[in-house]
Amino acid sequence: MLNKGEILIFNTKKSIIITLATLTIFLIIGLGNRLTTVFATNQPQTYMVNQQLVSELTHAKQIITDYDNQQVEQQKETFKANVLAEQQRQAQVKEQERLEAEKQAQLQEQQRQQEVAAQTQAPAAVSQAAEQTSNQGTFKLSFYDPAVLGSNMGYSGVAANLSVFPKGTKLKITLSDGTVWYRTVNDTGTFAYSNPRQLDVAMPNNQIPSAGILYATVEIVS
Repeated sequence: MLNKGEILIFNTKKSIIITLATLTIFLIIGLGNRLTTVFATNQPQTYMVNQQLVSELTHAKQIITDYDNQQVEQQKETFKANVLAEQQRQAQVKEQERLEAEKQAQLQEQQRQQEVAAQTQAPAAVSQAAEQTSNQGTFKLSFYDPAVLGSNMGYSGVAANLSVFPKGTKLKITLSDGTVWYRTVNDTGTFAYSNPRQLDVAMPNNQIPSAGILYATVEIVS
């Protein structure tokens, strides 16, 4: 049997336990309601914040993507411009090389023509220098064929007055029509004594002028 003191202590403990249990229940109920209220209140804000964050991140990502694309396009354009500039530079170099080659070819052609002209003019100059002449005036020309006379002297000679033109004298005979003959004095004849200004030109019969007698300008070639 419990005495009054023990019963009082037991009842007091019981009351305290009941009170604590009641408070605990109320606290649990109140906390649950509070959490529900907070969750219900903050959920739309949290969703809105998350949605805005996603939107901003997406926008930032798009900006980065656009920037990267712009950089790529700029690099492409720069590369194209560099390629075009290099092609133009190479084309200019080739054009300069072509012009230089043409210039060199023209210079070589000019040099060749000058050399040909010099080679052509040199013999003429030598010939002109060697063909210094002295005009002796107009002479009467007659003709004969040495072969008919049994001579083997050929047709390069001319008979003349040896006092006027000694043997070995080279004569330039120019006819009125511009025909030029070169003959060397290698003979004389009785005609020369009576007419010292007459020359008897050696020539084949079939080439002797039909007129038989001509007049020509005679020069001594020195």
